[in-house]
Order: sequence, then structure tokens, then C-alpha cells
Amino acid sequence: MGAGNGNLTRIEVDGFGPIEVPRDALWGAQTERSRRFFDIGTQRMPLPLIHAMAEIKRAAAEVNLALGLLDERKAAAIARAAARVAAGEFDAEFPLSQWQTGSGTQSHMNVNEVIANLASRDLGGEVGPKRLVHPNDDVNLGQSSNDVFPTAMHVATVLHARPLLRALDDLRAVLRTRAAAFVDVLKIGRTHLQDATPVTLGQEFGGYEAQLALADEALRQSLPAVHRLAIGGTAVGTGLNTHAQFGARVAARLAERLVAPFAVADNPFAALAGHEPLVALHGALKGLAVALIKIGNDIRLMGSGPRAGIGELQLPENEPGSSIMPGKVNPTQVEALTMVCTQVIGHDVALGIAASQGQFELNVYKPLIAGNALDSLRLLTDAMRSFGAHCVAGIEVDATRMRELLGRSLMLVTALTPHIGYDRAATIAKHAHRHGLSLREAALAVGGVSGDDFDRWVRPEQMLGPAR
Repeated sequence: MGAGNGNLTRIEVDGFGPIEVPRDALWGAQTERSRRFFDIGTQRMPLPLIHAMAEIKRAAAEVNLALGLLDERKAAAIARAAARVAAGEFDAEFPLSQWQTGSGTQSHMNVNEVIANLASRDLGGEVGPKRLVHPNDDVNLGQSSNDVFPTAMHVATVLHARPLLRALDDLRAVLRTRAAAFVDVLKIGRTHLQDATPVTLGQEFGGYEAQLALADEALRQSLPAVHRLAIGGTAVGTGLNTHAQFGARVAARLAERLVAPFAVADNPFAALAGHEPLVALHGALKGLAVALIKIGNDIRLMGSGPRAGIGELQLPENEPGSSIMPGKVNPTQVEALTMVCTQVIGHDVALGIAASQGQFELNVYKPLIAGNALDSLRLLTDAMRSFGAHCVAGIEVDATRMRELLGRSLMLVTALTPHIGYDRAATIAKHAHRHGLSLREAALAVGGVSGDDFDRWVRPEQMLGPAR
């Protein structure tokens, strides 16, 4: 224990010599050095990544036992300890900053040290320098940070893509339901933020759902490459100090336990030095964010008002909107959604730059890549759930306002074009706008169109598709 400190620390030793570690901590010397030397920012190494590394350690212990490389007592204790870490029982034992070595080695050793101490305690031994299980020789047997960390990046991403895809499915379902409810709601269309020919609100919401369907497809198409794991490549991709079957067997155990089609990467050198699979997946997340911003902004604009805006939609009123203006309600769900999506687009820029920085046999921006990917997955998952439940599901239509705006639209004149030609129709529209007349009044004033002709030809409900 540390001298003169009331036994609040213990002494651990690594290749750099002795260092004091908090007495009750399950981590060891290498974690403590990182904790002291990388006090940067507030972001911790993401827990999903820690849990994924623990799953890898559990599978590795089982495989090393099966290959005859680790004795049964140690392997079982390591596997039990790793399972508890993976379940989140010891999250407080992983204090390291995300901003550390670019290979993630220090957080990888944090996992090795915690599991080694837990396994030692399980076997009746001590925590600390006299532990019965060694973090490198036993927990890390046949592994390197350079293949474990990228494997954990892929495992964590696959696991956290699942709730995102469910949230996306749920939002698409809500949009389909609203599209069906609004199928007969006629409204003015808009292009360039200017009046255009009529559409139905159902057609607009159906378009939103179709945008998300494209994003859904892109995400699912990106996942097979993420199922390919770097494990077995060890330090540089050659597989040095690893059993020839180790990587494939670990991948198979992860696949079975986590119910995902994991397999070793076709080329371990690419898996250690390049991160194109995560670039592609995050690109699909960016595409989803782009679509969500468009959808959110449309809904925000249609709900603007209530007196001086478009006011076609009535958005759910969830909370007060102003500390000074009584009764004000804001489109806060859209604001939260679009902020999240803007953050995701920013993450994508940083992730792409980071992934481009692989040099020779290793990319050393791994924590940034993993952190951004996992943050984007979590943010989009939560934001879509919130937006669907607290905004889209409760949208109501102001039918009177929609009829008013549609009736005043000058672009209904497009229905006259097949009968009187583009130029004469344009003259009528300009006359109506210049003199503040309805389109029907302008048509009669300009001449060449009778009232009966206008009523027969200009019917918004018949302007929703190709002429039949």
C-alpha cells in the first residue's frame, strides 16, 4: 500500500516501474498511467466499446481453452469475469479518456487489467501485483490491441445498429400511418418555397417515408462489411503469436453468442490499417440525417404560426416555449432532431478524415472513429424515437387553413394550360396577383374563359397525377 496516505493506494509495477493505484480499483498500472497523462476533455471511452472488448475476451478465453493454450480454471475465471464486465457490472472501473493513444491500447489494457483482477479474486487470489491471472499473458493471450480494438469497434457498432434500425422502422411505420390518414387532405404544393400545383398531405408524408426507406436500405447494405472482424491479425496483420485457428474461432463464438454473422476479415492488413466499413456505414447514417432534416424542416414550416405562418399543421404542444412570451409553443422536437442530425453530419466529416489517416500497418485514429460512430447511432436512435412519439404521431391538420391557401393559389392556373396555352394562362395568373383577385376573377376579367369553363377545368382534386 502507499506510504503515508492512510493506505488509500497500492503499488503496481509495469515496464516503467512502480506506480500508485487507488487501493480498491480493479485496474492496474497501465490504466493508471493513462488516467494521469491523458486528462483531456470529458468524453470517456464509450462503454459499448468496453463491453464489446469484454465479449471478445470471454470468447478468447474459451477458444484458448479449446486450443489447449490456457488451463481450465483460469479460462473459466476469465470468461466469468469478462461476462460480468460485458454486462455492465463494473462500468466505473473504466475511467479513461477517449482522447488517448490512437490504437486504443490503454483502454484495451484497462479491460485486460480489470478482468485479470476479477478472475484472480474469483480464484481466491488477490487484486494487484500478486494476482493469480496475468492481464497480458492470460487475458490477452493470442491478441493485440491492434486487432482487438478494431474488432470491438465493429462488434459494438453492429450491436448498436440494431436499436437504430428498430427506431427507424418505428418512425417509418408512424409516417405510413399518417400518410394513410392524410390521403384525401388536399393542400397547396410548394417548390422553391413558392406556390405550386396541388398535392395531398398523404402524398407528402408518403414521400417522407420513402426517403427513410432509402436510408434504411443503405444502412442494411453497409452492415455485411462491418460483420468482418480484425481478430487474429495481432499487431500488424501477420497473425504473429496467435494460433492459426484463433481468429476464426473467436469470430464464430461471437457470432453465436451475439446472434450476428461475424467472421474474420478477408484481409487482416486492411482490417487493421483501414476503416472503410465504418466509413460506409456512417455515410449511410449521414444520409439518414440528411433525410430527417428535410422531413423535420417541412413539418416545422407547415406548422409555423399559429397566426402569421403557414399554419397548415398543428404540432403537439408538449411544453412552454418562452420564458417571456406567455402561451408561446415551439416546434422543439424538430429542433432537437435537426440538431442531432447536424451533429451526425459533423461526426461524418471527422470520421472520414480520421479513417483516411491509416499509415502503413495501422490507423491510429481508432477511438475517434469508434466514438463518433457510436455517438451517431445513439443520437439518431433516441432522436427518431422522440420525434415519432412526441411530434409525428400527434400532428393534426388545420383543414380550414389548407382550403384557404389552396383556394388562393395562383398555380391552379396550370390546369388551364392544356385548354388556353401557357402564355394566356400566365397572363391570368399575373393579373390575379397584380390586382389581388382570385384566379377565377382574373380569368373572367382577362377574358377567353367562361365561368363554367373555369369551374370545369380548374379542379384541384383532379390535379394530383397524370391526366387520364
